[in-house]
Amino acid sequence: MVFWILEVSEIDNNKLAREIIDLVGGTENVNSVTHCVTRLRFKLKNHDKADREALEEHEGVVTVREASGQFQVVIGNHVPDVYKAVVTEGGFKTEKQEQEDEDRDDEKKGLLNSFIDIISNIFLPILPLLMATGIIKGFNSMFVAFGWLESTSGTYQILNVIGDGFFTFLPIFLGYTAMKKFGGTPFLGMTIAAALVHPSLAGLGESEPIMTLFSGTVLESPVQVSFLGIPIILMSYTASVVPIILSTYFASKIERAFAKIIPQVVKSFIVPFLTLLIIVPLTFIIIGPVATWLAQSIGFVIQEGYEFAPILAGIIVGGFWQVLVIFGVHWGIIPIYYNNLAVQGFDMLIAMTFAASFAQIGAVLAVWIKSRNKKLKSLSIPAFISGFFGVTEPAIYGITLPLKTPFIMSCIGSAVGGAIIAITGAALYSAGPLGVFKIPTFIHPENGIDGGFIGMLIAITVAFIVAFILTYFFGRVNQNETDDAVVGDETMKQEVYNEELLEENATWEAEGTAIHAENILSPTTGEIVPLTSVEDEVFSSETMGQGVAIRPDEGRMYAPVDGTVTSLFRTKHAVGITSDNGAEILIHIGMDTVQLDGEFFETHISQGDIVKAGDLLVEFDIDKITEAGYSIVTPIIITNTSAYEELEIVSGDTIVTKEVLIITKY
Repeated sequence: MVFWILEVSEIDNNKLAREIIDLVGGTENVNSVTHCVTRLRFKLKNHDKADREALEEHEGVVTVREASGQFQVVIGNHVPDVYKAVVTEGGFKTEKQEQEDEDRDDEKKGLLNSFIDIISNIFLPILPLLMATGIIKGFNSMFVAFGWLESTSGTYQILNVIGDGFFTFLPIFLGYTAMKKFGGTPFLGMTIAAALVHPSLAGLGESEPIMTLFSGTVLESPVQVSFLGIPIILMSYTASVVPIILSTYFASKIERAFAKIIPQVVKSFIVPFLTLLIIVPLTFIIIGPVATWLAQSIGFVIQEGYEFAPILAGIIVGGFWQVLVIFGVHWGIIPIYYNNLAVQGFDMLIAMTFAASFAQIGAVLAVWIKSRNKKLKSLSIPAFISGFFGVTEPAIYGITLPLKTPFIMSCIGSAVGGAIIAITGAALYSAGPLGVFKIPTFIHPENGIDGGFIGMLIAITVAFIVAFILTYFFGRVNQNETDDAVVGDETMKQEVYNEELLEENATWEAEGTAIHAENILSPTTGEIVPLTSVEDEVFSSETMGQGVAIRPDEGRMYAPVDGTVTSLFRTKHAVGITSDNGAEILIHIGMDTVQLDGEFFETHISQGDIVKAGDLLVEFDIDKITEAGYSIVTPIIITNTSAYEELEIVSGDTIVTKEVLIITKY
């Protein structure tokens, strides 16, 4: 095999950097520049100003690619040095400086905006399921309301568990996405959530109290169980949001702290063992009770406020109801609601919140009409349908809350609706379904359709119209949008993915490591593919080094040698290992899978870890990756090929994990 690699010493990096900058259109045409293991990644203002042909002919450039909104100049494995020269010559910000700017921007956003961004991004992966199950719940309620199904029938029960199961165990799904957002192990987040919604907690809550805290106050709380002598106030965590998000946030910090001090040989199970033993009890002892007391306090204030000034209460309850739902403290009003129905035969508190879902769908409709963003418009339709049936989570977390102003406009519309309900004396006379199918529960059992019922109809209509008009004329739904914008990002800007190194100065050099001949084992099982046959010319041209590719049959990559993890990419799709014998190995899972930004990948190692041959490095979902349109062919490259006399690639069509794949001869 013929191998060519550009040595750093062969060319003046500063001169090369100046020439590259000129050929991409000059500094004024560059928005930013980053790098990965092979290429410079420019975000240009105008791609037409770049001289692609001249760049491809340049002796210091391997080739040029345009993908994901980036102008990519492929350099080779010494790209970190060229990148530094480009940053210096062009006066550009480094990746670290860009991140620091983003961090400062996050600080300027304030606590509330940062919380909104976190919540929105945590909910983004599960939005389709929220919408799907919300629509199923709505149709099931409709079937009962129209008399097509009995609520005791098997058909209703099955549809109900399909639609309601996701909401009941919502914390488990959020445990995964939140832990991933905070940089922890997603399955650890799911385990924490599973403990919070375990069915046995309901039985504990029905037992006789062993004590009562804050007796005689609004915070009076029965205690049925204790942990190591510490009283625990039980609450229902099903369908809750904030408790699991707070738990996973602290769990991610605890997990990282233990990962730094626990020996590698027992890290895989001791770290989660200790993390769970700390964070789950803390959630039951502190996070849950604080949420409970806050909810009880809010319920008490609202009840007292309604008795003092019903109209003002209608404005406040209607306007802030969705905010209370987001923080999970609306449960403080629910007991008052059921108590009112049982004692008085009607309730006017929850009645004042009824217009909120209609205000939400009014804002969503305005977003759908006004927005030019295709992704946003496609999500708006199912969110509208789900909200019409009373399930507003997809509308809140997927549309209005990330955009901020539509959410505010929906709250204003809901406040107006709440005031109208309070003025007209509309009340709920029974518990019932959500959304439009809750309307019949406002009919007075003796007087039938009265002024209160008419007032409710006016309220939901006005709330819808107010939210729609305010959002359409004043809502910001097109700020920095592009057709590929990701819903949930504050500015709806296009997220351009890149293969930036976890550490700014990470390189593939194994300075001071003696080179010896050795056997490189196969990191996975699958079909052998010649490196020259892979679709990415950066690999097929052997610019990065000689090697071979594998089309894996299993979604796991194992360490092919004893060595050190010298580079781990943020997007989890590529790992660099320097063997104890000096071989520098790059495992690049799939073609262009950097675009997935880590989705469908799960790492089991960190940069700097010492590994043994056969240790699990990365797990990945082959089906999901291929369904997303990406090749799973994985190059395994010896990036310091020039250090060896010869590399011998195993012959054959297939290979099994831990079989010899490459023999280095020195």
